[in-house]
Amino acid sequence: MPSFRNGAVEIAYLDEGEGEPIVLVHGFASNKEVNWVHPGWVAALTRAGRRAIALDDRGHGASSKLYDPSSYHSAAMAEDVRALLDHLKIERADVMGYSMGARITAFLAVNQPARMRSSILGGLGIRLVEGVGLPESIAEALEAPSLADVQDPTGRLFRIFAEQTKSDLRALAACIRGSRQTLSRAEVAGIRMPVLVAVGTTDQVAGNAHELAALIPGARALDIPGRDHMLAVGDKVYKAGVIDFLNQRG
Repeated sequence: MPSFRNGAVEIAYLDEGEGEPIVLVHGFASNKEVNWVHPGWVAALTRAGRRAIALDDRGHGASSKLYDPSSYHSAAMAEDVRALLDHLKIERADVMGYSMGARITAFLAVNQPARMRSSILGGLGIRLVEGVGLPESIAEALEAPSLADVQDPTGRLFRIFAEQTKSDLRALAACIRGSRQTLSRAEVAGIRMPVLVAVGTTDQVAGNAHELAALIPGARALDIPGRDHMLAVGDKVYKAGVIDFLNQRG
């Protein structure tokens, strides 16, 4: 598995296919394989003539594990994506993130707009500007001695998922505490690139896609019918909508 260093942080990534590049940024407690390979995204994008690049976020997968919450600010995680583009000598790319990865993608769109052709925000709607990401109770669930000690229902779900992905629970707890930033309405209104906001219609985590898209000039919203936050990731409507968006974005 290839990797590179952004300062002291080692970032693992995959790079498959040929054509215009799209960088994929996974969600919290996931990794590049769980979020993008297993649900068929890398295969779908490469079949569509794209170069699919996916990284393991810091604290996740095969990338460096950090235990200071300040290491996980959304802007710092966005810099890992920028550093990956530098490492691969890519001037501009489409970037798609899911959930926490969408928050990272939005920060990159605000801070490094010249590096992006377009921004695709999956599993994150109006909560990008209203709300602070995942609750503290999830960090506490990750730090509990065992799953049996976790009573909070949402915390249990994330603890189960983190154990299934063989994640470093302490690093994830630090990540939640450090990456809960929002963007202001003025900041998202300043985004001047093609933007697609894709959220499942039964997603209780992301917030409304249409409300966020309405704040960003020219942005489009995509409803993923009947899918919640976990099940929307691999949905065929989501994939078809993204490929159509990429083909039309100019």
